[in-house]
Amino acid sequence: MITFDLKCSRGHVFEVWFESLESFEEQNSKKLVTCPYCEDTDIRKVLSPVAVRKSHSEDRPVPASIDYHKLAKEVVEYIHDNSEDVGPKFAAEALKMHYGVTEKRSIRGSATQEEERSLREEGIDFLKIPVPKISDADKKN
Repeated sequence: MITFDLKCSRGHVFEVWFESLESFEEQNSKKLVTCPYCEDTDIRKVLSPVAVRKSHSEDRPVPASIDYHKLAKEVVEYIHDNSEDVGPKFAAEALKMHYGVTEKRSIRGSATQEEERSLREEGIDFLKIPVPKISDADKKN
């Protein structure tokens, strides 16, 4: 799989994954690649901010090992600090934002399987992440 930064003729920039460069070129030539914002099919690749090095420098320091426990804790804290907890009203709030009744914002909460299925049918994207509750004491550690 490979990811490309793409841009439509109206200036919207978005990221898409493809099986290969050839797969992107084939789909784009058939006008199968569309802008998720305006459905424009006049799409081109743009330079990605990610650089790929083909050779490894010997004098380059080896990165320290990753503390996955700390990383997971930081991710949970980020989600907690940057989203509103709507509890069991998650599906209702997501639907309100989707239909423009309320302003879009980052929310977190819970939903039943039936509510999740309903959100998918409405075309609402969401991400399920099991996130434990964080106390102030946990934040300090």
